[in-house]
Amino acid sequence: MFAPGSSNHRIDIVGSTSVQPLAEKLANTYMKNNSNVLINVQGGGSGMGIRSIQQKITNMGMVSAELSQEDKKGITVIKLGDEGIVVCVNNENNISNLTTQQIRDIFSGKIDNWKDVGGANSKIHVITREDGSGTRTGFETILMKGYKIKKDAIVQSSTNEIEQSVVNDNNAIGYVSYTTISNNVKDVLIDGVKVSDDTIVDGSYKLIRPYLFLIHDHDDLYVNDFLNWVFSPEGLEIIKHEKIIPPNGKELEDTKRQLNNITTNL
Repeated sequence: MFAPGSSNHRIDIVGSTSVQPLAEKLANTYMKNNSNVLINVQGGGSGMGIRSIQQKITNMGMVSAELSQEDKKGITVIKLGDEGIVVCVNNENNISNLTTQQIRDIFSGKIDNWKDVGGANSKIHVITREDGSGTRTGFETILMKGYKIKKDAIVQSSTNEIEQSVVNDNNAIGYVSYTTISNNVKDVLIDGVKVSDDTIVDGSYKLIRPYLFLIHDHDDLYVNDFLNWVFSPEGLEIIKHEKIIPPNGKELEDTKRQLNNITTNL
């Protein structure tokens, strides 16, 4: 590992609250063997991750959605892997499967009672993320396909807060990260397909989005060394353990080549 001095060097990582738990685990493990590096990880949403790296006020950004061509300007995108977005309901809800169209109709407000999808005669309470959230962007882009989330949906600022809202409300429905969902809520099958590592890998589960690190086109060796470690066997094992499907084969080779090219250009 690169250790060009004895004084601590700080790396700040800001952005997606979905990517944050994985980034924290990677950072904490890396710092155990690199005592001269301090890695500080903060949330704030994917939008903040993009803005912070564009404005060069942080070393790395975290994003949990595909970037537009405009957002990619002047930025190097490093893909950590693929992750699922899970539609969830309260454990007391008898609904266990919804079609893509039913989900669109529920979140847009066209369907507002559980009885219309085979549930109880109760009003549906839609829980969503804030604008700028990578999870929301992924949910809207991949599943909603032009349908707008209803204006009076309850907005929460993290996937954990959405899950807690669903836990506390028998009639709630929301969407959370596959990496963080617990048994406190029920994950809903989409078109009969249950989210799992296997269904993400084979593509049969459609609600999949990337986990990304963003860095400047030219960054310091400390950041590059950390990223090279992330894609080492130790780092990849942590990614897998957190239910992220990491790059493999050619995709992993391309990522490592990308990091080597950055080092060459420093």
